[in-house]
Amino acid sequence: MNIAAKFMQKFKDYDTRQKLKGYREKAELIRKRNLEPWDEMQLQAESLRLKKEASSGTPLDELLVDAYALVCEAAKRQLGLQPYDVQIMAAIALHERFLIEQHTGEGKTLSAVMPAYLNALTGEGVHVLTFNDYLANRDAHWMGPIYRFLGLTVKSVQPGMSLSEKQEAYAADITYVTAKEAGFDYLRDTIALNEADTVHRPFHYVIVDEADSLLLDEARVPLVIAGEPGFSESDGTRFAEVARQLEQDAHYEFDEFKRNVYLNEAGSAKAEELLACGNLYESHNTYLLSSLNCALHAESLLKRDVDYIVRDGKIELIDEYTGRVAENRHLPDRLQAALTAKEGLQPSAGGKILGTITLQHFLSLYPKICGMTATAHVSAMEFEDIYALQVVQIPPNRPNIRVDHPHRIYTHKEAKFKALVHEISSVHRVGRPILIGTSSVEESDRLAEALAVAGVPCHVLNASNDEEEADIIAKAGEIGAVTVSTNMAGRGVDIRLGGGNLAQAEIVAKLGGLYVIGTHMNESVRIDNQLRGRSGRQGDPGASVFFISLEDELLLRFGINQAIRAPRQDEALEEPVLRSKIVHIQRVVMGQNFHIRKELNGYSDMVEDQRRILYEERLGILTGEKPMSPSEQRVRLFYIDEFWADHLAYVSYLRESIHLESLASRNPIDEFHVQITQAYEQIPAKINSESAKMLVRLGGSNDPAKWEEFGLKSPTSTRTYIISDQYIQNTRSSWTATTVLAYYIRKVFRPIFGWEKA
Repeated sequence: MNIAAKFMQKFKDYDTRQKLKGYREKAELIRKRNLEPWDEMQLQAESLRLKKEASSGTPLDELLVDAYALVCEAAKRQLGLQPYDVQIMAAIALHERFLIEQHTGEGKTLSAVMPAYLNALTGEGVHVLTFNDYLANRDAHWMGPIYRFLGLTVKSVQPGMSLSEKQEAYAADITYVTAKEAGFDYLRDTIALNEADTVHRPFHYVIVDEADSLLLDEARVPLVIAGEPGFSESDGTRFAEVARQLEQDAHYEFDEFKRNVYLNEAGSAKAEELLACGNLYESHNTYLLSSLNCALHAESLLKRDVDYIVRDGKIELIDEYTGRVAENRHLPDRLQAALTAKEGLQPSAGGKILGTITLQHFLSLYPKICGMTATAHVSAMEFEDIYALQVVQIPPNRPNIRVDHPHRIYTHKEAKFKALVHEISSVHRVGRPILIGTSSVEESDRLAEALAVAGVPCHVLNASNDEEEADIIAKAGEIGAVTVSTNMAGRGVDIRLGGGNLAQAEIVAKLGGLYVIGTHMNESVRIDNQLRGRSGRQGDPGASVFFISLEDELLLRFGINQAIRAPRQDEALEEPVLRSKIVHIQRVVMGQNFHIRKELNGYSDMVEDQRRILYEERLGILTGEKPMSPSEQRVRLFYIDEFWADHLAYVSYLRESIHLESLASRNPIDEFHVQITQAYEQIPAKINSESAKMLVRLGGSNDPAKWEEFGLKSPTSTRTYIISDQYIQNTRSSWTATTVLAYYIRKVFRPIFGWEKA
């Protein structure tokens, strides 16, 4: 580390210490308020006083000590919970809009209640965004008695709610909801033709739970609202058949990180022969080239039971960060069609996209944002760069005594697998509970089968049975429990030693606590730390270890097997240099993914800026800020939506093919900006022109029946889904030096040597 970096680190450490010192002092003030002698009526009167103060404009900072003292007393009386000093410190940092890192089991749920209560006093509403619907419902139900005792309303938003139920939930003082559901509801609001059909209030203050997942891992995921799909034939099968006839190395190659696949010269010739299309790289063949790339990607890079599963005749994508089925998620249209064709399934049309927003852009709609997670520090730079959120590490209530063993590194996968089964069997014999984090559904099933043969019963939690996850994870700390899980399944659910049984907990503690085993190294240290963090909660004993082989996908990608030429052996390698190389690989990949996310922002940020400008105008029309007749209002809203949907279709088409601009020595992002700006600038004139024509046809009629007759209505039904960012992220450019050379050879020399196809 150079001198400047050391100085910056020392400055940050000093700044953190000063912050924590201030938080401790304020926590002591809150403790000294001691409201234990007060009766219930006095406590509730105090809450009413604080609401009046906040509503009259008193800064919330001035009310914090009184408000937090009130919540602490209410929590003790209603739930029997006495917040620790560190929980109060975390709550102060959340109000000050920091991202807090609080260890697993330290009580983030209760920490969030204090800032949620304080910021809800203004009557503007607070959202607590959770990781899944189960946690939203659980936390609202669990913490609800505190809020209600203090005179505030609390609700959770759940899928399947009616419009009126959702309106009631979002009108509550505190609303627990998943980030995705809140985002989908926002998209529905953006296409509502009546203000009475909207559910959201103006955004105010948000607490993001499991912030690393939602703000980083899921941030680039585009949420989509679309009209119901019609029936259409897909030619995905045609491209799938061509892709199957192409051979790796002979016809196509991968980039250095195996993030993309591309044709070489022989592959281009073979594809042109099979497609009978002439020069594949001519502009009129853009659709063919893009579709074939998708088919190749689906065939060679997407693995069944690793990237997706097939269930009930449908493709279900697996979230790379959690190892669980990513509900309601699709790949971009052509890649989804290619994957469907690869598996021989029935194709379906996507439906016209009416609106889209990434989670990152949705969260930026909140004027005040904070978050909490157990793993934030290693990605602090990214949080600050993207969200201007600084990370504050909150010390644990009790020191962490978990033992994190060095990685066990093997020369090949089979040796690693045998060692894994042996380790699990040995530890299980003494009754110590074990949690195993695997890399895929395929691996978790294989491991479970091997354990069954070895006489070790286990619970398997993966993408195929995720509905049972909370119950299975809660029991993972019981004596003799062996839980095989894909990555971070059961996130947000506490693993208590002995399953919460005190007698069992003592026995498990003497055995060493929960033993966490990782079967692979993740791309991010943060994800590894999430798995480790399931053990050692609240000062409990525990241990963690990762089993790695030189044949693991991530290590192969970086050629570690070539750099370390160790003979194949069943025993673990003991070379310290290997561990430092692995740490270096994780740093490189994290940096690479950070830069990819920043690069992708260049594509989506301008589209989002355009959406906000248009939506601001739309909202003014919807809420009656602009004086218009009812018919003019309906007509303009309809055509704003119509031309924005057309614009999104154009943006999607452009985004898939913009890498071709690199052939003309133009920067793809710059060219993308130029083209979507030109397209967007035409929208106002189109809206004005079509609106004027329709108003003439309507003859100024304000009869809703006539509007319906002329088609001025919302879609009869809509559906929401998520586009997996994997393909977009992984295809920074399909054009490598080899591809460009292939293009020019075929472009220039075909006429000379008579290579033109008939």
